Amino acid sequence: MSEAGLSAYHVVVHGRVQGVGFRYSAARKALQLGLTGWVRNCSDGTVETHFEGDASQAEDFLSWLRRGPTGSRVLRVDEKKTSPKGFYRSFSIEY
Repeated sequence: MSEAGLSAYHVVVHGRVQGVGFRYSAARKALQLGLTGWVRNCSDGTVETHFEGDASQAEDFLSWLRRGPTGSRVLRVDEKKTSPKGFYRSFSIEY
């Protein structure tokens, strides 16, 4: 994949997103889409993620983050497009 076809985002998801399997579902979805990066819970009750990959897959993941898994209630998604770092080899859950 060429550098030109890569997208990267840093996203914070607000709402009922902790205690509902959000991180695990996000990691599974990101891996299905071939994305790399990480996801973690934050102390303020949000979920934060950084991901990189093909532009269309990144857009698909953004759409998924706006909905979240069953049981979650996404109220707001703060997304910021960033430059791909290119050093992530997989997608992980951070603790």
